[in-house]
Amino acid sequence: MDLAATLFSTGWASGVNAYATVALLSLAGRAGVGEVPDGIESDPVLFISIGMFLVEFVTDKIPWLDSVWDSVHTFIRPAIAVVLGFQFGGESGISGIEEALGAGGSGATALASHAVKAGIRLGINTSPEPATNIIASLTEDGLVAVVVLFSINNPEIAAAIAFILLAIGLTVIVFLWKRIRLALKRRRERKLGIAPAEEPDAEHHDPPDPSLERSR
Repeated sequence: MDLAATLFSTGWASGVNAYATVALLSLAGRAGVGEVPDGIESDPVLFISIGMFLVEFVTDKIPWLDSVWDSVHTFIRPAIAVVLGFQFGGESGISGIEEALGAGGSGATALASHAVKAGIRLGINTSPEPATNIIASLTEDGLVAVVVLFSINNPEIAAAIAFILLAIGLTVIVFLWKRIRLALKRRRERKLGIAPAEEPDAEHHDPPDPSLERSR
């Protein structure tokens, strides 16, 4: 149960911010806060994850650029979750089949939380203004930190928090669905170079000539 809860919670966190998840796990392991797989504590993993987190920290707070970043990471975040799943599974000494299933489940959870995050951001970006994006991004970062830190020593609590947040996120997606569809439509039009649809012009009529009116 502990391993399943750890994989679910770290999978959720990876789908929201994979680089922060890896960096926090690496820092926690090095500080002795909890047990993490040995490879995650290495210097290259720590420095690369922190560097990429800093890039995402800025990018994730800029309207529309955050959605582009999310699109690029549609496969990256679940892939990182799968790698973490294999690493945690290997440390637990489970069989190869169980390890693969656990890693796949972690990747699926990451894909779900990534989709929720990307969808909410599209909804927010239908009326883009920096304050909302910044608040949303900082909130996500804080929740990722809470879930990751709980996932090491209290995985059941971490999994419960992640499940609740995923359910809330799906509810928000349903609420924002019309705005998200509009954002996706505008995004496709920009990619195709299509100008926004306009109402057809009414039939043009030249205004009457005042001089003709007077001559009558």
